[in-house]
Amino acid sequence: MQFVPSLSQPRPLLTTIDHGTDARRKVGRALQKGQQTKLAIVEAALGLAAQIGLEGLSIGVLAEVTQMSKSGVFAHFGSREELQISVIREYFSRFEQEVFYPALAQPRGLPRVRAMFYNWMKRVAIEIQSGCIFISGAVEFDDRPGAVRDALATSVQTWLNAMDRSVVLAKQCGHLRPETDEHQMAFEIHGLILALHYEARFLKNPGSIERANRGFENILARFGAQ
Repeated sequence: MQFVPSLSQPRPLLTTIDHGTDARRKVGRALQKGQQTKLAIVEAALGLAAQIGLEGLSIGVLAEVTQMSKSGVFAHFGSREELQISVIREYFSRFEQEVFYPALAQPRGLPRVRAMFYNWMKRVAIEIQSGCIFISGAVEFDDRPGAVRDALATSVQTWLNAMDRSVVLAKQCGHLRPETDEHQMAFEIHGLILALHYEARFLKNPGSIERANRGFENILARFGAQ
């Protein structure tokens, strides 16, 4: 007699597949939720670090601010050091998005140098009130070897190398005098930004942004910008 399967009979293979798909979806949703929670913690940590510095960050402080348990915050980072490094990475990522990448849309040479500086200035104008993690972090960790200092130094050096390359390209494009010391020029531009933070944020001297802009134009003129 021929066996005819009943429609109501269980189908183990399909059931197994359905359960597997459902499990994967649950895992995916859990991972997505975990990532969103971690980003929310980093966002809160960024705001705090601007006010109290990287050294002031702790699992306990973030737990209080985000209204989470200490164990919940700890589960996303594993240590206070990793929390600080995550903040540095996120800060640098935003810095790139606001300052570096828009400047790359400009032609090589002086237009790109100008864009990098003026984008940087826009960022500084905001940070006069909120604080700069790169600058405050350098003060906190300048003589403290370790992973946090390394993350800070790498981020700052990466940005300064980008500015240095843009000045080198400006010289190669003929936008600066042939004898221009491009590394000296990049150094002086960086010095302007540091001076601006000190003058405007710490000393609260009026007109600091205007003087920084004039200083930049003076640097360009001195190095023969065309």
